[in-house]
Amino acid sequence: MIDREYVRLMARYNAWQNHSLYYAAAGLDAEAREADRGAFWGSIRKTLAHLAWGDQIWIARFDGGDGPAMGAMEAFEAYDWETLWSLRPELDARIAGWAWSVADDDLKGDLTWHSGFLGADLTRPKALCVVQLFNHETHHRGQVHAMLTAAGARPDDTDVPFMPDEVPEWR
Repeated sequence: MIDREYVRLMARYNAWQNHSLYYAAAGLDAEAREADRGAFWGSIRKTLAHLAWGDQIWIARFDGGDGPAMGAMEAFEAYDWETLWSLRPELDARIAGWAWSVADDDLKGDLTWHSGFLGADLTRPKALCVVQLFNHETHHRGQVHAMLTAAGARPDDTDVPFMPDEVPEWR
């Protein structure tokens, strides 16, 4: 289904796109980031908070490290703009570190975890779960991109072939 090169490509894409969206959002005032714009999670910040929380859940399942210290709904309050700004580059580095350490064999077999949302244990193919991590990010970042554009911000292009060789550094 997928291999380590896919995982590495998507980890780079993830970091590039997050950098773009966060810098575009930083150009808005707090009121614009908090405005309910009709997306599933409402605002730009809340959608970014949902993404950070979800990324922490998934990467913890893959690398065995810590997940978020709160539930999904609590993340909306815990992850204010300043927290997100400091958390995002650390989280992207964690995802990249895992991606560059993963071997093709690590993507085989099943992953079992407890879903708090469903209140049940689930088992799915590991490769499918990795695709879910990156697909979930892309889905909600698309929403953020649309909200930012509507607010007058200018995030970068989103096409994979236009990704730079190096992801810009956070300043």
